[in-house]
Parts: sequence; C-alpha cells; structure tokens
Amino acid sequence: MSELFKDIYNQAFYQQFAEVVDNVIEGFSSDTFINKIFDESFNDMELKARMAHTSTVLHYFLDDDFDVAAKQIIAIIDALENKGIAEKSVEYMFFPHYIEQFGLDEYETAIVAFERITKFTSCEFAVRPFLVKYPEPMLAQMIEWSRHAHPSVRRLASEGSRPRLPWAMALHAYKANPAPLLSILTTLRDDNDEVVRRSVANNLNDIAKDNPDFVVNFAHQYGGESVNTDKLIKHACRTLLKQGHPAILSFYGLSCEHLSVDNLVVECDALHIGESLAFEFDVTNHDIKSRKVRLEYAIHYRKKNGQLAPKVFKISERDYAASSSMHIQRKQSFKVITTRVFHVGGHRLSIIVNGQTFVNHDFELLT
Repeated sequence: MSELFKDIYNQAFYQQFAEVVDNVIEGFSSDTFINKIFDESFNDMELKARMAHTSTVLHYFLDDDFDVAAKQIIAIIDALENKGIAEKSVEYMFFPHYIEQFGLDEYETAIVAFERITKFTSCEFAVRPFLVKYPEPMLAQMIEWSRHAHPSVRRLASEGSRPRLPWAMALHAYKANPAPLLSILTTLRDDNDEVVRRSVANNLNDIAKDNPDFVVNFAHQYGGESVNTDKLIKHACRTLLKQGHPAILSFYGLSCEHLSVDNLVVECDALHIGESLAFEFDVTNHDIKSRKVRLEYAIHYRKKNGQLAPKVFKISERDYAASSSMHIQRKQSFKVITTRVFHVGGHRLSIIVNGQTFVNHDFELLT
C-alpha cells in the first residue's frame, strides 16, 4: 500500500476508470487516456495537481459543449455506481473540478451538475468560485440546498460555504460578515445526519476565528435545544475554548475560582528532536461543591524568527468532586512530522485550567 495519499491516483485506478468510460463515451480510447494521464510530469504532481490534471485530460475526450459534457460526466457517474463504486469516493473529486474549471461561465448547467455529482463525490471546493462570481444567486442556491432531501446536498450547503475551508480558497466576504450564512446554519443545526451537523460545526468554528460574537450568540440562542444541537455547538466552540474566550467559558460554566495546579514536575529541562517531554502535576478543586474542570496544556513552539507560538492540547473535561484532587501525567512527542517544523532553542509548557494559564515551565529543544 502506498504511503502517499496522492498515489490514490495510480495505474490500477485509471485503468478501472477508463474501462468504465469506454462503455459510456463514444470515441473514447483507453490507451490514449492512460498515455495522456501518465505524461512526463505526472510523478512530480501532488494530489490536487493530479486531480486537476485528470479533469484536463478528461476534457480532451468530452464534448466541447459544456452542457453536453456535464451530461456525459453524470452518465459516467451512473456507470460507476452501477459497478459498485461507492459514493463519497475522494478519487473522483476531479468531476467537480471539471465543472469549476470548464463551467464557471455556465452557471445554470453547473448548478444542476453539482447537485448530482455531490451525491457521489464532494463538491465543496468547486462551488466556491461560483460563490465569488455569483454571490447572490449562488448563496440563494446554497440556502435551497440546505433543505434538500439528500444529506450530501445539504452538507454541500454548509461545507461549501465555510469561510476558511482547509486546502481551499477563502471566502473573504463571509470572513468579513458571516450573517448571510445564518439561514444555512440554522436550518441544518439539528439535521438528522451527523455528517451534516459536523459540517455546520466546522463552518461555525471557521466563523469563530474572525467573528467570535456571531458564534457566542448562536450558542446562546440554540444551546439546550437538543442533544444534537448541544454537541454541534460544543464542537463549533472548540477554537474559542482553546483561546479561553471569556463569553464561551462563562457559557459552559468554566470558572477558575477555587481551583489550583500544584506539584508540576517536568522530566527534563532539555530534550532532543525525536524525543518526548514527560510531565505531571496535580489539579485540586478546593470548593465545597463539585466543579466542572476543562484541563489543557499548551506547547509554545519556537518559530523560525525566535518567537513562541502556542499550540493547545486538550486533556479532559469533567466534574471534580468537592475538595478533590487529580494527578495528571502526560507526554508530548517531538518526533519529526510533516505538519510541523521544529526549531531548536527555548520552548515553554503551560498548564491551562478552564481557559486560564496556571503555571509555565521553560525548556530547551536541541538538535
């Protein structure tokens, strides 16, 4: 099995795909398709580049009329499903990319195609240029999709409109003012599909990074409405909780009164890249009644410019009985990973209780 996600686009995948298309598109040549896919630049392409490359090669075989080409894509999807290819197959996200790449000027046809394609593979990336080019009609369409019978179409309404969707273009208009999204978010707040609700939570979490009051108000308005909505709101507030946002801490009853952190012991004051930092401490509730305690720690990683940037890690959130203590032990790995670059020098460990830093400990990271 390949270790690289981009290698979902491999010889076996394209061969299977070509065999299906050969039975759908007149004049299609499997050999020519495979040869065009595996050109001299293919091996150096990353995942999204391979996705775009696939839609470009497919364009060579589809009709020049976009309306006809969109119908051909839907016919291919029908044939794939008839062969047992499951919906939500990430490899086939080149279909919505095709609509984005070649249909941005064909709004009506593109909308029909998106509604069908997203039931097979997600269109959340591809709809975003349409939200930018056609802000009012596309938003109205997304609102309409939020009421669709199919959960994948409803999810497209919330996921496609996320202001800060990872790996996608930002929607700056909604970063500045998320109010137009409220209809989608409220419609789907108690959706019967968990995947849809999680998408709504992620949309709200995006909004919280630029407009925290919007999410605080949402929490106050819909908190306590249902178990599902409460779970959604809690997930939506995860960034605000990690930031120690006062209004959200208050909303969840997370006060620091009568709490203490004692006996912090850090295994070493210096460690090498590849090792782990072990530490332990005690948390005590001195109150005469039980208290809800959200326990976190932060590693203040050293950046290239020498400044420290905290990354918060959740330990637990639970009730502590009156006059009770809990001994906590943790390890933080400094093993080399692709998502973080380590810089040697001073770092800091912080113990955070209910959004407030109680104690810090400085340590050195060595080569």
